[in-house]
Amino acid sequence: MPGADPGSLLSRPVVVTGMGAVSPLGWGLGPLWEGLRSGRTAIGPFDRFDHSGHRTHVAAQVDVEAETGRPRAKPPRHSLADRFAVTAAREAVARAGSGLDACRERTGVYFGTSTGGMLETEVYLAALLTAAAGRGRPPATSLLASQQNNGPGDAVARDLGIGGPVQTVSAACASGAMAIGDAIAAIRRGEVDVAIAGGSDSLCRLTYAGFNALRAVDERPCRPFRLDRAGLSLGEGAAVVVLEPLDRALARGARPLALAAGEAATCDAQHMTAPHPEGAGAAEAIRGALADARLDPSEIDFVNAHGTGTPLNDAAECAALIAVFGDRAPDLPVTSTKSLVGHLLGSAGALEAVVTILCLFNSEVHPMPDAGPTDPAIRLRLVLGRPLRLARARHALSTSLAFGGANAALVFTRDGDQDPAH
Repeated sequence: MPGADPGSLLSRPVVVTGMGAVSPLGWGLGPLWEGLRSGRTAIGPFDRFDHSGHRTHVAAQVDVEAETGRPRAKPPRHSLADRFAVTAAREAVARAGSGLDACRERTGVYFGTSTGGMLETEVYLAALLTAAAGRGRPPATSLLASQQNNGPGDAVARDLGIGGPVQTVSAACASGAMAIGDAIAAIRRGEVDVAIAGGSDSLCRLTYAGFNALRAVDERPCRPFRLDRAGLSLGEGAAVVVLEPLDRALARGARPLALAAGEAATCDAQHMTAPHPEGAGAAEAIRGALADARLDPSEIDFVNAHGTGTPLNDAAECAALIAVFGDRAPDLPVTSTKSLVGHLLGSAGALEAVVTILCLFNSEVHPMPDAGPTDPAIRLRLVLGRPLRLARARHALSTSLAFGGANAALVFTRDGDQDPAH
């Protein structure tokens, strides 16, 4: 569907009251925002697993040891993706303030992921093969406890004691954004009073090998929309937002961070990996989200683009933005969070939604690294090298365009004066 009934926004406005994140820039919103403003990329050498046999050797890895001093989210059966999800959810709920516990049975969890506990499954398989060869003991089956895709969302529900629906979206790189869109729609329909929505994924051999086999991974840190771009850079982490109806948030004394104004999802229905060359599905998702938010394209102040750094995806996204924003596209500020934290796969859209709200609140668009010339065919106003201050940021768009042609778009409107990162 292009989007919900435009009238639904006015009848049941949905707001973001809390956010949390785990990213290659650090644990929490503070390190994330500080790193984004600096324009320094977290993409580089990594050691999550042996990648010596591949053609590329960079990714954006979360510093697991840097979690020291925080409440540990590491029960024996948590995968790394579960751990990221639980930590981000705890931060989001804490920032949302008191009063959420009263409606646990009316709270839902909506989570996106691509691989869930695949990393732990790979560890289990390696240990199993080693044992079969007589070189070790059989691995503990507890490694497989959270291998399924619904692991991160289930882990969040158990940790927070949530009794409402738990739904997992696995739509490749659009999963996190679609999970947030589903949560917004569920609140509007009155199915839940509060939603914990986001996504989580960890680096794993399967995706690293797969993208290398497709030759879709850059040997250097990814450079979205640049002339010499050669592919994406993988990353890992989680991001979570707390969503609730505006009237309920105000009644419990919460200070909304942003209005979740519009959401929409479409599909190119064209190819397993290549996007529609003209970005037709992506453009339709953007139009749907704008219609859902009852906004004209002229009212959007900046775009946090999907911006992977792959030649085809960047070109298709540029075409989609030009199709929607027309003559205004070359003047519309555009950034890509992936240039700094890599592509978080199923959690990318969730993290980028959180980042979009941080940019909105601060009236500042975070930069991409100023690395090489811009592709002259990309007729967009890219934010490079340093943050772009906006006189007044009011409305922003975040896009997610996935393999298989799955597209999602989210529109957020600035609301309130509470700093989301402090």
